[in-house]
Amino acid sequence: MNKETYNWSDKTILIAEDVESNFLFLEEVINQTGANVLWAKNGVNAIDIFKNTSKIDLILMDIQMPLMNGFDSTKAIKKIDPKVPIISQTAYAMAEDRAKSIAAGCDDYIAKPIASKKLLALISNYIQ
Repeated sequence: MNKETYNWSDKTILIAEDVESNFLFLEEVINQTGANVLWAKNGVNAIDIFKNTSKIDLILMDIQMPLMNGFDSTKAIKKIDPKVPIISQTAYAMAEDRAKSIAAGCDDYIAKPIASKKLLALISNYIQ
């Protein structure tokens, strides 16, 4: 059981993830914190939701998505608000993926399969 408990009831986290089962897992993990969760099913949708939501505290960005990949979506969102923390998530756990994510403007990176404890600890580095 997760000894660390987080209270992010005043936070909003956008999950950009095109695979519903992956989104549902991430949503379940984040729901434990009380945070509000929004779902973008592709990179274009992520940008639209970000533009039309008054306050998003953090974005979990899948890299492989339809319409627009996570790298391009991250670049577009960072142009709107360079301070919003974006954590890329990808099944391609190669060193160059981390480097590409950071180069695209992501603040951090987590490889799939994602461990819930590790994810919450990583997010807690960016939101309190």
